[in-house]
Amino acid sequence: MNRIKAKGIDVMKECIAMILAGGQGSRLGALTQKAAKPAITFGAKYKIIDFVLSNLANSAIDTVGILTQYKPYELSTHIGNGVTWSLNNINGGVYILPPYTADKKSEWYRGTANAVYQNLDFIERFDPRYVLILSGDHIYKMDYDAMLSYHKAKKADATIAVINVDISEASRFGIMSVESGGKISDFEEKPENPKSTLASMGVYIFNYDVLKKYLAEDEISKTSQNDFGKNIIPKMLTDGSSLFAYRFDGYWRDVGTVQSLWQANMDLLKNPPLFNLSSRETGVICKSVPQKPFYAGKNAKILNSIISEGSTVCGEVNNSLISDGVVVSENAEINNSIIMQNVKIKDGAVINKAIIGNNTVIGKNAAIGVAEGSKENVNDMCVDNISVVGFDAVVSDNKKYASNSMIY
Repeated sequence: MNRIKAKGIDVMKECIAMILAGGQGSRLGALTQKAAKPAITFGAKYKIIDFVLSNLANSAIDTVGILTQYKPYELSTHIGNGVTWSLNNINGGVYILPPYTADKKSEWYRGTANAVYQNLDFIERFDPRYVLILSGDHIYKMDYDAMLSYHKAKKADATIAVINVDISEASRFGIMSVESGGKISDFEEKPENPKSTLASMGVYIFNYDVLKKYLAEDEISKTSQNDFGKNIIPKMLTDGSSLFAYRFDGYWRDVGTVQSLWQANMDLLKNPPLFNLSSRETGVICKSVPQKPFYAGKNAKILNSIISEGSTVCGEVNNSLISDGVVVSENAEINNSIIMQNVKIKDGAVINKAIIGNNTVIGKNAAIGVAEGSKENVNDMCVDNISVVGFDAVVSDNKKYASNSMIY
């Protein structure tokens, strides 16, 4: 293990983490017009990036570079100095790393591999033996320290966390074939005809000297897309590097689409919930702002829902998640929906199977998703016809939007 001087203090770092958190998240439509995908609300009180930061805190990895790019303000403000996740200690810390250049030519990150390459100077400050590469937009709980122990035991050059997915979903992911001992023999990024159902979770551990070598070679390639899945991993396999798969059998969701984000939220409402947000050892940590208590009016009707503190419900809420600062007025009705922070839903409004972004106002007697008025059993709902309203939108009184609407 190497020793360096950081902030004037003698520090030993075996493994540091780099979180890729700069994606535009265009498949989320109106929700990411004003914020990066990792800053989107999940589970009524969390941000998506809270999950990977909590995993790091629970795995005792305390030196983290967060690679931001698209609409970074809300994300950077949320993370701050990392104190929420106890990542602000003097021997480690959270570092926000936007793209930059040393000369006058500015350059955005061109891909996941290029994003890490542009921050090799940051990694060099800690001279780690291992680098953990993570996505900032997945929902899961994982012990990275156990994965690191597996990586060491296999004497791997790189280890990829993998999970079994349904064959119908396999073409969305990097898919690999694995030998009996866990060694990866084949890898294809988003194949049309998948050879297996073993999918990459976007969680990689590299030996730093190996990572540095391949990033440098990739950077000078004229044909590379500068991507880990499309370029770095296949090149390592071609060269005969030792790559191993680390099997994960817990809950994991890539929430990069409207359908997957809605479904993952609904999974919290199932009986029993498919994903446990809290436990004494590995709970999900979030930034908590003092709020007034939740208030339910005398005519409120609430069924199988998650309601955050700071919200007021005087209408009807079924199979839904209500974030802090939300007001649901008299005679308003919400079914199978996700309502994010500080949304005002006025008298008589009806919302069915929708995701409503922060600070939006839904006018009197307005309707979102009018074709989806049934109060479905949350365990049986299909992932179709979801409407989305973006941040800071205003839906006029009496305005009607059919199901599957995208409202900016």
